Amino acid sequence: MTNHWVDFKNSDAFLVIGANPAENHPCGWKWAHVARDTRGAKIIHVDPRFTRTSAIADLWAPIRAGTDVTFFNGLINYVLENELYHEEYVKLHTNASFIVGEDFEFNDGLFSGYDEATRLYDSATWDYERIKGSELNPSIREKVPRTDATDGSAATPRSPAATPGFAKRDKTLQDPRSVFQLMKKHFSRYTPEMVSGVTGIPQEKFLEIAEIFGATGTADKAGNVVYAVGLTHHTSGTQIIRGIGILQMLLGNVGKPGGGVNAERGHANIQGNTDNAQSWEILPGYMAIPKPGMKTLDDYVNAAALAQLDPHALNFFGSVYRSMTVSLLKQWFGEAATKDNDFAFSWLPKPDKNWSWMTIHDEARSKRLHGLFNGGMSSVNIGPDSNRVIESLSNLKWFVVMDPFPTASSEFWHAPGVDPEEVQTEVFFLPTTHWIEKSGSFTNSGRWAQWKHAALPPEGNIRNDNYILAQLFLRLRKLYEEEGGAFPDPILNLTWPYLNQDDPPTEELSAEINGRELTTGLLLDTFLDAKDDGTTAIGNWLYTGSYTEAGNMMDRRGTDDPTGMGYFHEWAWSWPANRRVLYNRASADAKGKPWDETRPGIRWNGSLWVGDVPDYPPDSPPEDGLGAFNMTGEGVGRLFVPGGLLLDGPFPEHYEQTESPLVNPFSAVDKNPVAFLYEDAPASFAKDDREFPYVATTYRLTEHEHYVTQHVPQLVEAMPDFFVELPVELAKKKGIANTDMVRVRSKRGEVEGMAMVTKRMRPLRLGNKVVYQVGIPVHWHYAGGHGKGKGAQMANLLTPYIGDANTATPEFKGFLVDVEKI
Repeated sequence: MTNHWVDFKNSDAFLVIGANPAENHPCGWKWAHVARDTRGAKIIHVDPRFTRTSAIADLWAPIRAGTDVTFFNGLINYVLENELYHEEYVKLHTNASFIVGEDFEFNDGLFSGYDEATRLYDSATWDYERIKGSELNPSIREKVPRTDATDGSAATPRSPAATPGFAKRDKTLQDPRSVFQLMKKHFSRYTPEMVSGVTGIPQEKFLEIAEIFGATGTADKAGNVVYAVGLTHHTSGTQIIRGIGILQMLLGNVGKPGGGVNAERGHANIQGNTDNAQSWEILPGYMAIPKPGMKTLDDYVNAAALAQLDPHALNFFGSVYRSMTVSLLKQWFGEAATKDNDFAFSWLPKPDKNWSWMTIHDEARSKRLHGLFNGGMSSVNIGPDSNRVIESLSNLKWFVVMDPFPTASSEFWHAPGVDPEEVQTEVFFLPTTHWIEKSGSFTNSGRWAQWKHAALPPEGNIRNDNYILAQLFLRLRKLYEEEGGAFPDPILNLTWPYLNQDDPPTEELSAEINGRELTTGLLLDTFLDAKDDGTTAIGNWLYTGSYTEAGNMMDRRGTDDPTGMGYFHEWAWSWPANRRVLYNRASADAKGKPWDETRPGIRWNGSLWVGDVPDYPPDSPPEDGLGAFNMTGEGVGRLFVPGGLLLDGPFPEHYEQTESPLVNPFSAVDKNPVAFLYEDAPASFAKDDREFPYVATTYRLTEHEHYVTQHVPQLVEAMPDFFVELPVELAKKKGIANTDMVRVRSKRGEVEGMAMVTKRMRPLRLGNKVVYQVGIPVHWHYAGGHGKGKGAQMANLLTPYIGDANTATPEFKGFLVDVEKI
């Protein structure tokens, strides 16, 4: 989240889409009810299903799964056409005034630079028109932020020659090549009529939503968009979220109390995992993974650090990327990382291709990957096309599962249609502690890292994750010491300074993540103290300040809130720097005055920025004019994304789902042309809706915790049977009564469950066509507990093996199926 749960009390309107917070995040969601009770806030819910969130909303709209880009593009067009945008905010805090180069174009569904043979874009033309160094006003050049500091000083100004040149701007927004004018042209096609015909939302209901939420584009209002994996589980997932960002920036709702682009993060500690580089393509703190050809630290830093695109851009990452990287390498490799060996940069992996979750399993399926380790996740349950994933696991030589309970992966040979005699994979199951049996921190959706303490001791010989991983490392290191091996340096020189080397305590790990000054040994208070000379070591710069000489900041439970805004700076700790609202400089105007005096984010008091922890140099006066968006080279929020940052376009564009009942009415390009795809996968996709006429989507249930609660009798009793939600009209058409057993088929597999015939799923009219949607919960499977022997009950037996172009997140929501009574 850019904001946080308690801040919801400051909102005037909520647009909840692809999420069900009333059921899945009830403790945080209560603050939306506070906003409704105290401010009269309106709650809008858009979702294929009528849920408990819909039941408490002021307005619910059904939507066809996977058409969210069209929905947000339509809202953007409505805001632009009716001039509901916050004009002063847009000019000050976004790149609306930046001029885009003449070579950029969009034509019938494709942006410039598309190569049909490779299915990739060359995004060189997605760029701004540049000012050459000689054209830059010398008085402005002196204000260019230093490349080695974050305080905005001009002691060693960065020359435009060090960048491709600053971007040209037209602050009147009238230039036809300005981002603002190109944006108006691009989104003008998304009329209310078109939105209704594609999404299935009745036109009058869409206009009601647009009017309510569009009204938040004034200085004295704040609108909040809340989403979850209902938006990200699509081939266009990244662009859906981009649409939210564009809408919120146009309305002036980013950086502002009560506003924000707010993702609900899921089970246990998904936010904390991602922050600490669970994903293959990042290092801790969302730093880039090095690429092949980057032979030196300078090669990496020069490529990863953002170019300076405006003289007023603070460009935080551009200025401190080297310090962050060196400090990370010192934390990992200690005294072995020196200036003479480039701080051991050469020891970092340089992936040669996308190594996402789907790639790993595709490599296993092709027998190019021989071993796999599942820790706290289950490939078969959480992956698309579970039959394909089971085939992948069957082709491994060895497979390790570290989990509290048996999973569908640890017992994959029991899957329907699998002959155990033919599976040669050697499987090791390592029972480990559940999260209630260990201490540590959870990072919630609002980026608050909160320490928790073990509620129960582990039973018997069950060990915690740290012990298992420590033993794996220590024994591997011993083998390298005794026998040698290819490229031993990273293993032999990895720091392991823990008092209990066999089982590193979470407190010591937290201190390591926080980082310390190496000459004194003192823990750091802020990431701004990171050095590039090898005298600081930091495990994750985002968490610097969370575990200091003053103690474990994550374990604090102070309830004072002197701001009255719900920041509660003494309750736990929020990354980065205990900041509660990201980009909070955008909560104030050019003079440092809050847009809304009754809801200040930060304000300039004449000598300092006060309120929340400022996302800005605290003593830099407003007249310095530094940009509020300090993580971009422009210094402002991006309505248009320049080349190299996204793989599928600088503006969101609608494409139909991989499997769809409709042909794309917006262009001749029907599907996402750069979706993440394997050569043989299309053979498993339905070409149209003749054999598989219904749209299916997946979801979670409050009564179940992910895939483990079939081991818990009380929760099984609360929601005992796998079921499929069917609209009343579809059930009648198919002769299916409530509680009848039904079979749901896709081109990849089938499931069997009880029919829940309900009005919560509604038929949708798409022009002259009526489309039915069905809902399938994800929790059941065949392994262990009360699920043992119940085979065809995994929703992901049905889902397609394809992903988002940028993240490779699979398309779990919005695929085609058929339904029949058994």
